[in-house]
Amino acid sequence: MKPSESAKTSPMSSTREDVGGDRFVRVRKRDLDKLSTEVMQLREFLPRVINGDVKDALHKAWTLDTLKEQSQQEQQQLMQECLHLRSRLEALQAECQKEKEEKMVLREQLWESREQLQQQAEFCTGLGAASCTLLWSASRKEEAVRDILADGKLEPFLSVAGQTLESFVKSLDEEEKPQQQNYSSHEHQFVLALAGVITNIAAVTSGRDFISSSAHILLDTLMQLLGLMKPGVFAKLKVLMLMALYNVSISVKGLTYISESPALLPLICTLLEDRDSEVCLQALRLLQSLLVEGEVVVQFTPDLLRSLPMGRIRQLTSSRHAALSQTAQEALEDLERLTSTQNSATEKDL
Repeated sequence: MKPSESAKTSPMSSTREDVGGDRFVRVRKRDLDKLSTEVMQLREFLPRVINGDVKDALHKAWTLDTLKEQSQQEQQQLMQECLHLRSRLEALQAECQKEKEEKMVLREQLWESREQLQQQAEFCTGLGAASCTLLWSASRKEEAVRDILADGKLEPFLSVAGQTLESFVKSLDEEEKPQQQNYSSHEHQFVLALAGVITNIAAVTSGRDFISSSAHILLDTLMQLLGLMKPGVFAKLKVLMLMALYNVSISVKGLTYISESPALLPLICTLLEDRDSEVCLQALRLLQSLLVEGEVVVQFTPDLLRSLPMGRIRQLTSSRHAALSQTAQEALEDLERLTSTQNSATEKDL
């Protein structure tokens, strides 16, 4: 290739010569000027570019150092908080363990207290049942009832007895089938004895007079409880309460108070449907008390004749229970006589 052709292919024409072993490059002046201009431009702008990059890098580095320092401080603070929380956790765990142990001790004490309370309750119930049974037996004598009245403690006794009967009846499991019920416990005997004492007190003239004038709450409670007890549930208790009401009804004052209760007639009608013969018998006897007293029966004769289950009373006249059959027949005759009297009075008015 010729030297002239080589110069044309390069933007910066130059030739090389060897002089004494050193190499020299021959450059055109305008190319050298151009190169000098580019060098000067690089010298002017390169520091600006480099300085800007360095500043940005330094700023970023400083920012990173600051963030690193903050991060280390936060990490140190979090570690301290973690240690603090760990110490609190250990303290709380220790306290929780202590409370668990105390709770176990208290639970054992509670079980022991419950067992002792149960034993005491059984003892008190047994003692109450025995005491009330003895009182029930003693109150069969008129002299004993008079002594009880003279002692002046009958009113609070009747109040407690009424509350006890109410609490017991409301706690009865009336959904349980009657044939599956067991009424031989001390509690049942205690309640029966209480009702028996009330019945015996009401059987004595002075006792029924006291109840008729000073124990109206007890009479209301007895009628209420008889209405709450379902058929076939604790018939013995029903019988005793009905006997108590019947004994009170022998007194004119007692019969007057009982007859003023709007729940009496519905109660008698309900009890006449009971499956127990003794309950039906005592309900009929209470009805007879109403029929005997003329002034009382006049007050509710229309309601009485409309509400009483005459078919049920006729059915009871055929009962195998002799006393029930006879009482039902007597009650039926009284009702027929009352009906005739009512019809006669109506004809006279016409």
